Amino acid sequence: MAELSKILVIFGTRPEAIKLFPVIHKLQEHSDVQTRVLVTGQHRQMLDQVLDIGEIQPDYDLDVMAPNQTLDALTARLLTGIGEVLDIERPARVIVQGDTATAMVGALAAYYRQIPVSHVEAGLRSHNIYQPWPEEVNRKIIGTIADQHFAPTHVSADALIAEAVAPEKIHITGNSVIDALYWVTDKIARQPDLACDLVEIEKRFAGKRIIGVTTHRRENFGDGMADIAAALLEIAARDDVAIIFPVHMNPNVRKVMDTKLGNHPRIAMIEPLDYPHFARLLSISYIMLSDSGGVQEEAPALGKPVLVMRETTERPEGVAAGTAKLVGTDKNRIISEIFTLLDDEAAYSNMARAHNPFGDGQAAHKIAGLVANACR
Repeated sequence: MAELSKILVIFGTRPEAIKLFPVIHKLQEHSDVQTRVLVTGQHRQMLDQVLDIGEIQPDYDLDVMAPNQTLDALTARLLTGIGEVLDIERPARVIVQGDTATAMVGALAAYYRQIPVSHVEAGLRSHNIYQPWPEEVNRKIIGTIADQHFAPTHVSADALIAEAVAPEKIHITGNSVIDALYWVTDKIARQPDLACDLVEIEKRFAGKRIIGVTTHRRENFGDGMADIAAALLEIAARDDVAIIFPVHMNPNVRKVMDTKLGNHPRIAMIEPLDYPHFARLLSISYIMLSDSGGVQEEAPALGKPVLVMRETTERPEGVAAGTAKLVGTDKNRIISEIFTLLDDEAAYSNMARAHNPFGDGQAAHKIAGLVANACR
């Protein structure tokens, strides 16, 4: 009996895990390929939460996370660690997702061994190598190496074509984050206890419009974080709103927010949420204020406007469709745009009802089929 073709899926952070667990599920339905999973632990606790809820058991865990680790030290550890696993497994193909150091190094290590690479969520570009940093360059490096590019939209496909990627190597699939959100929402409906930890906060803020906040981008550290905190204080001065803010573990975020926001009665600063509770936060929020890439895709799937605390985005489709708006980190602009959505029903409705351009929940099925076919 011929040995099954082996696919190695490599990821290391919570966002990658969220977008890849639906792909892994669908790959496991293909009996003619063997799917192996390598996690790097670039995130630790936040990654493990998604592995658990997504029912994924890794075959390898490099556990590379270390306090105050520099990007070059992280890259070096990833390159040698991933390389060792590739030499053991010798897969027919590697899958990476997005724009992390793990994804970039996974593609590079595979290239060094002439192993073909499939890139999930390909073609996102801000056209500024420092916004987001270092993600924009990570994506471009992967785009040079990959021979399968799974673009979530026509815009991302066009960006790849503009970089001379052959059209036959590009597949428009939608974004698997929508698959993940629908999957976990269905799971919560069957098992409500998975997302019950926000109940007390929901009771505390009953009758108020909730603004969900997330921020973690490196380019916002320092003055940007201070301006975001100042804006949140002024927004929370309104007695008709409340803010729920899962605070990222990075000390560059925590120190600023703990100092400036303190014990405000209408701001709930809480620990980072596991994926089911984050899905619940999206569901109960009136507006999402975030610098996250994934939130720009997820919130519109539930009809929630997104104000993006960045100057550029590699997801211009949401801005073009009207589901997202760039507001940067300027205090006055954040406040103005939030108040517009709170006070102008037409402005809110235009964003909440805009068509989500990022997919219909079938991306993982399409991706798994294309990868499996490439391995036959």
